[in-house]
Amino acid sequence: MKITALHKAQLRRMSEITIEHYDRVADDYWYGTRNHDVSQNYEAFLEAIEGKPPFDILDLGCGPGRDLQYFNSMGHAVMGLDGSEALVSLARLNSGCEVLQQNFLAMDLPEHRFDGVFANASLFHVPSQELPRILLEVSTTLKARGVLFCSNPRGNNEEGLGGSRYSCFFDLDTWRDYVVDAGFIEVRHYFRPTGLPRDRQPWLATVWRKG
Repeated sequence: MKITALHKAQLRRMSEITIEHYDRVADDYWYGTRNHDVSQNYEAFLEAIEGKPPFDILDLGCGPGRDLQYFNSMGHAVMGLDGSEALVSLARLNSGCEVLQQNFLAMDLPEHRFDGVFANASLFHVPSQELPRILLEVSTTLKARGVLFCSNPRGNNEEGLGGSRYSCFFDLDTWRDYVVDAGFIEVRHYFRPTGLPRDRQPWLATVWRKG
């Protein structure tokens, strides 16, 4: 089901339902995803950042901290952000990094702070009507020519509450329109898992530079 307009109370409730889901499954989510190989995403993200490392990185929707662990181990100055209290607690424990507990719909991000924002399997929870605003906030927190990495499950622009999570499943062209309208320039895109036929690649990964 596609929902094109939600009232403020509906937006708040959809966000609460999604966060409550992750609070309930936090431990299982950690054990189920901590060994996933996302090295292709790390490489695509870090290769696009200009300058010499270490980089200032925001892990947007950091979950229980797997990616924070990796970036921290590589010597980068990395901060996490997630809306789920349970996931934030795990991320702090697992990574030792600073992790902000903030709802995507009510973020308070510093301006021009980060060389890169890594949003792996997170922004697809943002309702489409709020996505332009959120992408502008991401742009504002990036330094000049900073990099945004996104990996989202793809689809045919379906949107709505599925089970206990609000999700959007964009095709490439629609997702590109949103991000370009926020002032980003596409660096590259690819589908995952690599090496499989397109109909068996449910993930769309995109890399963007702040214009």
